[in-house]
Amino acid sequence: MTTNTESSRASHRSRYVDEFRSLIGETWLGVGLVLPATLLLCVIVLYPTLRGISLAFLEKSLLHPNSAEFVALQNFSRMASDPTFWLALKNTVLLTGVAVSLEYLLGLGLALVLKQKVPGMSIFRSVSMVTWVLPIVVMVIIFQWMVQLDYGIVNVVLGALGLPTKYWFGSTTWAFPLITVMHVWRNMPFFAIALLASMKSIPESQYEAARMDGASPLQQFRYITLPQISYVSMIMIVLHVIFTFNNFDIVYLSTGGGPLQSTEVLATYVYKQAFGSYALGYAASIGVVMLVLMLSFTVVYVKLEGVGE
Repeated sequence: MTTNTESSRASHRSRYVDEFRSLIGETWLGVGLVLPATLLLCVIVLYPTLRGISLAFLEKSLLHPNSAEFVALQNFSRMASDPTFWLALKNTVLLTGVAVSLEYLLGLGLALVLKQKVPGMSIFRSVSMVTWVLPIVVMVIIFQWMVQLDYGIVNVVLGALGLPTKYWFGSTTWAFPLITVMHVWRNMPFFAIALLASMKSIPESQYEAARMDGASPLQQFRYITLPQISYVSMIMIVLHVIFTFNNFDIVYLSTGGGPLQSTEVLATYVYKQAFGSYALGYAASIGVVMLVLMLSFTVVYVKLEGVGE
């Protein structure tokens, strides 16, 4: 009896040792597979982010890259009394809110149109993505050509109708709306295709059951379509809010932040401070504010979306 008990204990110990060795082996294998990607992320994401945050607390000029002075929160204090920063922040928030709202609403409408089963719709779906795949510099050149004073199509039509003509990107009133239109024109089809893919995943049987219960098309959209595309909607909105808030090329290529800073946004202001005024520390402090704002928005929005589930 005693011999059988000792044999059983030895068997259990052997099994535990084997499982422990297997766990260690699998763990190290996993670590070995994840390690290269982790190191790469640290080099290209984590280090620049931490370096940028540390620069925000320094007085550092691009003209003297080897010298820096610790100034604690002085850059942030300067930012609080900088009217151009507040103007750029206001323009950035306004551009992001208006552009992303219009992109989502128009993209949702386009997705509902693309969902219809009519001849030639597949070609129309492909054509609708042209604006999104165009390089941004090409899009800016197209819009600049369209609003040229003498031969732009917009001014030709307005002139034929007897309306005033001008170079609209040079107007402090119209330059900002034009930039908003460029954002919407470019990104709306991408919203549409993503939402269309989400709509296509909804089983047709749900719509058939709703129709049998007498639900109107509006009720089907409200109670079937909208709830089931909410997750894709959340991802698209978060991604485009981040993209628009940080966007630099559309504004810089079209107006450079002008005229008279009427289209200045935070991304262009950071660039001008870093490479125009050579104030690396101040530019980094604005970048830190942008980072905090975007992180806060993403966390709050994702939590709000999670409340409804």
